[in-house]
Amino acid sequence: MASLRDIQQKIGAVKKTKQITKAMNMVASAKLRKAQFRIERFRPYADKYFETIEELSSRADSNAHPLLETREEIQSVGIIVVTSDKGLCGSFNINICNAALNLAKSKESEGKKVKMICIGKKGRDFMRKRKYEIVEAQAEVMNNFDFQLAYDIGNKVIDKYLVAELDEVHIAYGQFINVGKQQAKEAQILPVEPESGSEDESAESEFIFEPSVEGLLAELLPKYVKVQIYRGLLDTSASEHAARMNAMDNATKNCDELVDNLSLVYNKARQASITTELMDIVGGAEALKQG
Repeated sequence: MASLRDIQQKIGAVKKTKQITKAMNMVASAKLRKAQFRIERFRPYADKYFETIEELSSRADSNAHPLLETREEIQSVGIIVVTSDKGLCGSFNINICNAALNLAKSKESEGKKVKMICIGKKGRDFMRKRKYEIVEAQAEVMNNFDFQLAYDIGNKVIDKYLVAELDEVHIAYGQFINVGKQQAKEAQILPVEPESGSEDESAESEFIFEPSVEGLLAELLPKYVKVQIYRGLLDTSASEHAARMNAMDNATKNCDELVDNLSLVYNKARQASITTELMDIVGGAEALKQG
């Protein structure tokens, strides 16, 4: 059995750990409010952008723009993996990486080559260990980013797509649903394939476009790709802070339980020590009487 001093040291160490987890919970909560505000403000814009692209593409041929064309033979697939730079957020990062990994294995089973574009240190390190080709990596950027990051990544992805270095591009990120729920999500961003609406909806929405539909698509499609990437960045950022807040809250509760258990062990050990000392005293007294 451990000595009383050892148990006391363990209790002290757990209490210090609790202070750290509680502080990290408060920091994550403060960062979550800002990240949640950003994604909730951006989602309506992204959804409206999608509706606009859907309306325009329904009125144009698939060959109206290179980003709309579905190639007959898909040889190379790019996967944008958006994760956090730091850990201590439960299974959040591994869920995103596994979603990207499952997609990669599915594409490889079809005879396609997979290339990775990693945003976030955790995703980059994960894919390096799996020996995937990483054509672009951005680490230590998730703590403070703006639309410029999505703009740069979007331009690189579009350039690789236009020169047929990539024939298809997907994005895997952490979708923020609420504070208690985040999930890994995968979506295709190239070629752009908006869901076509019903014929009745198309008949009701008659618009006159100026300039032409093709001219608008040429302007909006590249921006649409960047909007999708930026949405993935914002979603992942909010999800990261929510997951870390929940993980640190659970860790704090576990520390409380551990302190209670160790205190019980300490009290039992102390009681056993006192009992042993009393038995020694009684035994000594009995020995003196007999002597």
